[in-house]
Amino acid sequence: MRHLLSTADLDRDTAVHILDTAAQMAATQSREIKKLPTLRGRTVVNLFFEDSTRTRISFETAAKRLSADVINFSAKGSSVSKGESLKDTALTLQAMGADAVVIRHQSSGAPHTLAHAGWVDGAVINAGDGTHQHPTQALLDAYTIRRHLAGGSVSADVTGRDLAGLKVAIVGDVLHSRVARSNVLLLRTLGADVTLVAPPTLVPVGVEAWPCRVSYHLDEVIRDQQPDAIMMLRVQRERMSANGAGGGAFFPNPLEYTRGFGLDARRLALLPDHTIVMHPGPMNRGLEISADAADSARAVIVEQVANGVAVRMAVLYLLMSGDPAGASQVQSQSLSNQRVGIA
Repeated sequence: MRHLLSTADLDRDTAVHILDTAAQMAATQSREIKKLPTLRGRTVVNLFFEDSTRTRISFETAAKRLSADVINFSAKGSSVSKGESLKDTALTLQAMGADAVVIRHQSSGAPHTLAHAGWVDGAVINAGDGTHQHPTQALLDAYTIRRHLAGGSVSADVTGRDLAGLKVAIVGDVLHSRVARSNVLLLRTLGADVTLVAPPTLVPVGVEAWPCRVSYHLDEVIRDQQPDAIMMLRVQRERMSANGAGGGAFFPNPLEYTRGFGLDARRLALLPDHTIVMHPGPMNRGLEISADAADSARAVIVEQVANGVAVRMAVLYLLMSGDPAGASQVQSQSLSNQRVGIA
């Protein structure tokens, strides 16, 4: 694996290996000195054509923890705002010696084009493209689920384990969500049973071909399936507005949406005691999730953000460390030996 463009590119063994590597990375972050020398002398470019806080900072932190040099590129205030093409921007970055490009773009398929057009020599990591894919978000979500549920306790050793037998409900604006698409593919690859829950207007055409169930009734899913994890999706009103709808064409009003598909205190109480509450952020409190649910003891939303650093460290390490298979196997020579030389 030379690039990370989609969770569809990950088989079970590769996905589990990334999660295991992320666990090793997370272990290094509890130390007084958190940096590893692994990518010293390498350059990572964060190429963001869309606004981002969590993802961009997470990738920047991950790269710096691995001792890489980081260049942050924002389309606003750059030559892109003057009409420069993706190709010319990529060629400029290549001339600067980028070893990896982390790209977020409003157009679905832009990372794939960047990876396969020959414009850059380094690894390309998709940090979100349109409504298509967001693979590292799905990986950090799977990492969080595995940490809490696959071993029966947070402290259990889950190395090598997948998510077989676990039930995950993904609820909300599936139509505009690259997070939902990435998660359905990855969670199914890892053995989880996934159910999408949304109003019919927010379910994509062709969803019947996805490896998951689809329901239009959240209360029924909670009652009948008793999910182990419930992931609430942000209602992406900015994408609705970009499509000329503004939100009203997808559901009558915010109150009706919340009544049908919001996670509130009543629904929270109906979930099994072990169920974890997730959200990729940023949250619309009071719309898809209430303060009671977002701030409850079973919410792992802040933990997802923290886990994102370890997962992105793992992805950068596996793609840039010189392993020709990218995410094949990291034996004792990798992290265990490097712990001696932490800088």
